[in-house]
Amino acid sequence: MAAQQHKETLPRHVAIIMDGNGRWARKRHLPRQAGHVAGVNAVREVVRQAIEVGLEALTLYAFSSENWKRPALEVGALMGLFRLYFRNDMREIGELGARVRIIGNRTRVDPDIRAMIEDAENKTAANTGMNLIFAFDYGGQEEIVAAVRELAQAAKEGRLDPETITPELVSSRMFTAGLPEPDLVIRTSGERRLSNFLLWQSAYAELLFVDTLWPDFGRAEFMDALRQFTKRERRFGALPEAVA
Repeated sequence: MAAQQHKETLPRHVAIIMDGNGRWARKRHLPRQAGHVAGVNAVREVVRQAIEVGLEALTLYAFSSENWKRPALEVGALMGLFRLYFRNDMREIGELGARVRIIGNRTRVDPDIRAMIEDAENKTAANTGMNLIFAFDYGGQEEIVAAVRELAQAAKEGRLDPETITPELVSSRMFTAGLPEPDLVIRTSGERRLSNFLLWQSAYAELLFVDTLWPDFGRAEFMDALRQFTKRERRFGALPEAVA
């Protein structure tokens, strides 16, 4: 019974802005790429822990649409790490029962990365465990614009009455359609902003900003974040029962 109660208090969907790889490397007088490599190891630990505790969904902000502005050498290194992770880790993730989804713009990446994305999604499509979502070449504003454009086109063609547009209908056009909205959004490294991440979906998410740099964010830090979530009172705009 205690285990069941514990599971019921956990967030269904956790989203993480993985920040601090560069600062982690700089503190150790290492190149930024070393921080990204260490960050991948943190991804492995947190993904395994999330699967073990029984989360329904975990979304990781892997590469933002704004990250293309970084130096070409760093962007190339990040793409290389993405390739390496998908080659080395997808089999284990599939065996653990997780279903992989990648949200974002797929038109700007190299064809081999696009093929890896599609292969991972196809091979894990029948899995019924945790949904593991990578926000890759993703921007929240870009996502909202794409949804609005789709609805506007449908209205223009007479397939949609604008008066019938609801928040639920807009949500159904988001990349995360079919998934629960995030209950908890974590950002590491001490920064306190969403940085264009899941802007629509996080309307009522609990936000947790921690000072730990992402490469140092392991299983213990992740579990502490979940424990902090269980102590929050979520009212979704309503008054507490004692006040109401």
